[in-house]
Amino acid sequence: MKKTESITQNFIFRALYRRGRQVSCKTMVVYLGKNRLKTVNRLGLTVSTKLGCAVVRNRIRRRLREAYRLAEDSLDTGFDIVIAARSACEHADFSVIRQDMRDAFVRLGVQK
Repeated sequence: MKKTESITQNFIFRALYRRGRQVSCKTMVVYLGKNRLKTVNRLGLTVSTKLGCAVVRNRIRRRLREAYRLAEDSLDTGFDIVIAARSACEHADFSVIRQDMRDAFVRLGVQK
């Protein structure tokens, strides 16, 4: 990921859940908020323990991270993005995950 940093602080996640704009898809929920860093985006991924064992959750995270990496060049900068996986993400094809993510970014208005 070229111009993206990771979100690791819990207060940023909570702020986006409370005040960020959100879009729901079949496989994920995307939360978006502006950050003070105008040149980079920050990305946070959440996968609940209800979705399976650690192997399954890590596979979902890898697939979400790859879908974001492929869409990253077409996104505007200066945003905090949190992607929360839904249970449908566990069995979905990668093409479905990628299309849902693209649709969510278009609906949020961050696609160039």
